[in-house]
Amino acid sequence: MTNEKEKLRIQQQIIQGIQTVFDPEIPVNIWGLGLIYDIIINDDLEVKILMTLTSPACPVAGEMPGMVQRSIAHILEIKSCEVELVWDPPWDKSMMSEVARVALDMF
Repeated sequence: MTNEKEKLRIQQQIIQGIQTVFDPEIPVNIWGLGLIYDIIINDDLEVKILMTLTSPACPVAGEMPGMVQRSIAHILEIKSCEVELVWDPPWDKSMMSEVARVALDMF
């Protein structure tokens, strides 16, 4: 059984991996854009990531979940990873980090 401290350490590694994934049309990583809604790690170290896209018509919609999975594949403790695209709540600019808003001049 995995303790909460270990899960938190793994979650931080997952976030670091996700921060290397960029929407090809926007020069900000998907974590900063607020596209990751949840990271769920169970006691067996199976991971489920709930994410969205800036638009359902995003040209990389089919590729983005795989990009997220590959970004964390180096974390050996993870037994499996499922990335699910969700559309509720719909994404909007208020979900972006302050750093992302500054980078994109969206104050």
